[in-house]
Amino acid sequence: MFKLQQFAINQDNCAMKVCTDSLIFGAMAPIKRNERVIDIGTGTGLLSLMAKQQGAAKVIAIDLVASAVIQAQDNVNESPWPDDIEVIHQDIRDYRCDKQFDLVIANPPFFEHHLKSKNRGRNAARHTDTMSYQSLISSATNLITETGLIYLLIPLHAKDAIIDIATQHALSLWRQTDYITITGAKPKLCALTLSRNTASKAIFEQLTVYQAHQQYTSQSQQILEPYLLRFAKN
Repeated sequence: MFKLQQFAINQDNCAMKVCTDSLIFGAMAPIKRNERVIDIGTGTGLLSLMAKQQGAAKVIAIDLVASAVIQAQDNVNESPWPDDIEVIHQDIRDYRCDKQFDLVIANPPFFEHHLKSKNRGRNAARHTDTMSYQSLISSATNLITETGLIYLLIPLHAKDAIIDIATQHALSLWRQTDYITITGAKPKLCALTLSRNTASKAIFEQLTVYQAHQQYTSQSQQILEPYLLRFAKN
């Protein structure tokens, strides 16, 4: 179990566990109060719960892996917001909704051409066999309102391919945040925010997570203060 200030994440039945990158990604999600959010590939439900803590009115947590859906539902049930997060077992390509969303959030599979492990669940979580970037962007575009945003955590080397796909769907880059794991290292991941607004100029920034081993930078500490127990105010 990974305990946070307002909720806890059981993760024994999910291939991908809670990590600092996903925590920062969730904490920096561009969510306004009372917005509708959908979390594609929810896994443990972490990002959905963080979105609700940030003030989202309604969150849909969707995943095609049955064990992840069960785990996410358990975590939601034990949280302060069981009535505001709906967990759905379905392929996002088949999902239909009556009302579109203000934000699509996804931490999609990272590795398109890497060797796979023997763990099928981990493969589904880390590889794009079950959901290509093209399918993800296409599905997400159909789910957002005219002013809605798509927020993705991806490997930096995949950024250009993602931007090309986004352009095909009349989307443009609104913000890019490169994650540097520790001071002096090169970024390997980035958070992209995509928008239908092609007139605005993209914002580019970098975030360094650690200044030394297990020592957060002041920037990352500020981002994670509302969530991690180590930063809880007595």
